[in-house]
Amino acid sequence: MAKKTKLMKRVEQAHNNQPLERLLPQMINDQGLTDTASALKVSKGTLGYWLLKLGINVQRVALAPGETLEVKRAG
Repeated sequence: MAKKTKLMKRVEQAHNNQPLERLLPQMINDQGLTDTASALKVSKGTLGYWLLKLGINVQRVALAPGETLEVKRAG
């Protein structure tokens, strides 16, 4: 696990001690990168750094009408 900065720990505390590893993917899926950064009161650069540091992979997928996407968790 990556060592978390003071700011990372403060953000976790502000969100009911939910770990960033869970909080960030959920927020990004719901709100997108820009709105997530704004909601957390950090820059998009900081958010991008956190994603890299925590090993969170963000991918963009385009779906044609009628197509669906299924996400499966490993383990």
